[in-house]
Amino acid sequence: MAVLRHTPADLSEKDQVGNGPHTDTRESPAALSNGVFPVNQSSHVEETASERIERLGRERPQCFANIWSEIAFCFSILMSQILTEYNVSGINVILPKLIEDFHIPLSATVWPASALSLAVASTLLVFGRLSDMFGGYLVYVCGSLWTTIWSLILGFSQNMFMLIFCRALQGIGLAAFLPSGVMLLATIYRPGPRKNLVFSLYGACAVLGFFGGIFIAGICGEYLNWSWYFYIDAILCAVTTVSAYFSVPSDYAEKRKLGIKMDWIGACLIVIGLVLFVFAITDGSHAPQRWKSPYVYICLIIGAIILCIAVYFEGWVASSPLLPGDLFSVQYLKPVIIVLSLVYGGLGVFLLYSTLYMMNFMGASPLQVVAWSTPMAVGGMMLSTMGGLVLHLINGTILLFISGTGFVGSSLLFALAPEGANYWAFVFPAMICATIGIDITFNVVNIFITTNMPSERQGLAGALLNSVQHLGVAMLLGFADVTQAETEPDVGLRKSYKAVFWYNVACTGLSCIIVALFIRIERAKSDMTVDEKRELERAAMAASSGQTDQGGQ
Repeated sequence: MAVLRHTPADLSEKDQVGNGPHTDTRESPAALSNGVFPVNQSSHVEETASERIERLGRERPQCFANIWSEIAFCFSILMSQILTEYNVSGINVILPKLIEDFHIPLSATVWPASALSLAVASTLLVFGRLSDMFGGYLVYVCGSLWTTIWSLILGFSQNMFMLIFCRALQGIGLAAFLPSGVMLLATIYRPGPRKNLVFSLYGACAVLGFFGGIFIAGICGEYLNWSWYFYIDAILCAVTTVSAYFSVPSDYAEKRKLGIKMDWIGACLIVIGLVLFVFAITDGSHAPQRWKSPYVYICLIIGAIILCIAVYFEGWVASSPLLPGDLFSVQYLKPVIIVLSLVYGGLGVFLLYSTLYMMNFMGASPLQVVAWSTPMAVGGMMLSTMGGLVLHLINGTILLFISGTGFVGSSLLFALAPEGANYWAFVFPAMICATIGIDITFNVVNIFITTNMPSERQGLAGALLNSVQHLGVAMLLGFADVTQAETEPDVGLRKSYKAVFWYNVACTGLSCIIVALFIRIERAKSDMTVDEKRELERAAMAASSGQTDQGGQ
């Protein structure tokens, strides 16, 4: 699809276009910035340019014939968040069963969970570029179908190697529909309250998916076979695939016209470098000799070298770099990316080690962990939904700082919890703090980045967002494992977990400092899109050039 926008005049119901091929219906930049206009073709009531921008930011995009087609589209895209978090969170709950059935050695227990994250983190940028090349619709549907197939096969796993291999291939499907989903949302919804609400619901679905993952995994672990965790995943993926096929507008033809090309050399360098580097960090604390294991530090060194080569190639050699340098010219983008990696990495550390702490030292069963995590799920859905209604009213920097303090509080409560700690005094408020942290950060950062990218880079924006999140989790969780493994021999298991929580307090606290000193984000109000602003600048330059020529004559 081209940039999907309202025409200057309100469209009557018969003028709305349905799903399928689209024509370019963007708002005229000149019309948005000058003069007053009739609200519709038959009305004498006029509105200013700012009123028009505000109205367009609240209206249903014209590619949806009615509210039901919009709901079907949103359901299809929001499911990508639910499925991703489902696959990330639930595996830790059924991991004891998998270890028992497949006789997984201690050194390999991290990989049933980490194989998926490694595949996602290393291939997101590639699928972001493919989304910009072929459109979000094709990549999203194919990614969802791919995930369906491998989720089903996972349920039939016969040994540890099949399990880990299929989890990695499942991650490739998630890597395909995560950036393409963000791209579709960002392209269809223009800046304004409606986009804020949709992205807030998108964020709420991450919490819903996390809770759903541990809930279903808990049920399967206690009453069913672990295979049903993957079978249910396959069913949900299949429903999403069918829904997306019929409800998501096709943008293939419009994207192909842009002539965007793949940087295959850069893609190979980035994928190989990330796989080796993240593999070494993830496995470093679980290898037979830990970081002294030869294959660990060899992979780490080779991966770092390849990533350095990739940076040089992308910055100075590639004609169509996978990650263009001018991408980071957006004001405040660099510190925002650092903050996003810190808070999402902190979330990954908190989710894993809080679950382990509750099960190992508070005596919680898998279903009790589900029950104790309920406040985070319920609060997350409420906060995300309400947040979408106020993001255009509150300064983004303030919101990011509040979210950072929430992350600090969640780990701090576990770090201070005494032996035999009371749930209501420590765990419950920690879950509320985690909710405040993740939902606000997700909404503010997603809207900030996608709003500041042109249409031809929305796939890249989605890939960048998700890459930073997953790499942040991989890196901080890897170093958290090192912290736990290195301190356990001296202080014991419980206090080694405490050391991890203090480490997490430091990481998330650093994010608060960065926000306070280096980030200034305004309210997410209705505005012109980047494409419209760019066209307006070109029109102004053309007009200025024409006046200069006339003056010379």
